[in-house]
Amino acid sequence: MDYESSSWIWEGVYYYPHLFGGLMVTAALLGLSTSYFGGIGVPSLLLPYSWSNLGIFHKKKNIGKRRVRVYMDGCFDLMHYGHANALRQAKALGDELVVGLVSDEEIVANKGPPVLSMDERLALVSGLKWVDEVITDAPYAITEKFLNRLFHEYNIDYVIHGDDPCLLPDGTDAYAAAKKAGRYKQIKRTEGVSSTDIVGRIMSSLEEQKIHEDRNGTDVRPQEDSQSKVSHISQFLPTSRRIVQFSNGKGPGPNARIVYIDGAFDLFHAGHVEVLKRARELGDFLLVGIHSDETVSENRGKHYPIMHLHERSLSVLACRYVDEVIIGAPWEITKDMITTFNISLVVHGTVAEKSLYSETDPYEVPKSMGIFRLLESPRDLTTSSVAQRIMANHEAYVKRNAKKAQSEKRYYEERKYVSGD
Repeated sequence: MDYESSSWIWEGVYYYPHLFGGLMVTAALLGLSTSYFGGIGVPSLLLPYSWSNLGIFHKKKNIGKRRVRVYMDGCFDLMHYGHANALRQAKALGDELVVGLVSDEEIVANKGPPVLSMDERLALVSGLKWVDEVITDAPYAITEKFLNRLFHEYNIDYVIHGDDPCLLPDGTDAYAAAKKAGRYKQIKRTEGVSSTDIVGRIMSSLEEQKIHEDRNGTDVRPQEDSQSKVSHISQFLPTSRRIVQFSNGKGPGPNARIVYIDGAFDLFHAGHVEVLKRARELGDFLLVGIHSDETVSENRGKHYPIMHLHERSLSVLACRYVDEVIIGAPWEITKDMITTFNISLVVHGTVAEKSLYSETDPYEVPKSMGIFRLLESPRDLTTSSVAQRIMANHEAYVKRNAKKAQSEKRYYEERKYVSGD
């Protein structure tokens, strides 16, 4: 915790008037002197740090103060950086973040079939750096009964949700009980992405792929098809501030064992989380290379990636096992790259998307150096297999998206009418 404004100064004056005065005089003399210690004065900005080291002033400690626990729930289906940013904001409103994971049955009843199973969604949510605890099988609507359980069993202080509507099938507010109890706080929704949007991107991308395969019998190299255009466009506007918010902000120690793993990490899923966890266990610092959109398209096919470079980078950065990412990492790992980042070990999962066109081994150099290791992937899950689930339930997801869009439109129209805008 930082010093609270300049309160440490006034506490010093009150509790140590003589000593404080002496230090001020000494500091003034040192600062004005041109000959003391060879003419080196003492910068006033360093004084608070020096005095605190002397043990004279101490940071305020919340001794005996109970930690604030906040609760945020959701389906967290097709986990994306918008979900991660919501949970980051929620954690900032308290000390401990408890996440309620809505059950598969509740999702089916209120929205339609989920893409990911409870087990897969649990792995994703638990893998986020801001999450302290997860409640599985949370209800879609926070009833008074469940609210009391949160307050008394889990010691929750506030229920958090975004400023976008969360409506039950009958059109009522899912968080009405929490608002009525005065224990509700709201965060800003992350613009530019939603699960509905991602489902649309997947369906558009795979339909585009099918058209090409029907026309040519095989997938088409991007450079061979001048008409190839990615039809799904991201509305995400990346900023350096957002990247900093997701980053650990810490570099490796002087003798750290740095492990490197690369990939597209498209449609960030439970398989990604668990292989990153295993990679992190092999060293002290996990560096993750995120391939550029162009690199992914060249090696996986023009219908990939579904998520764009900065979207994928934020999803990976949000993972608690990741220390740093290289945004736009090269396909082939060079010796210069290994030296520059002081990489001790390069790993790659056994389950991954296959490269369509690459004729060279991207891991040839680390293999020749004896620092490459094939890492057993805990799950047989890929971006393609997740996308295929969407297509297998195409009609259900189309209806689900249309239903959600209609209910949100009605909600905003009613709110506009009430406000008189």
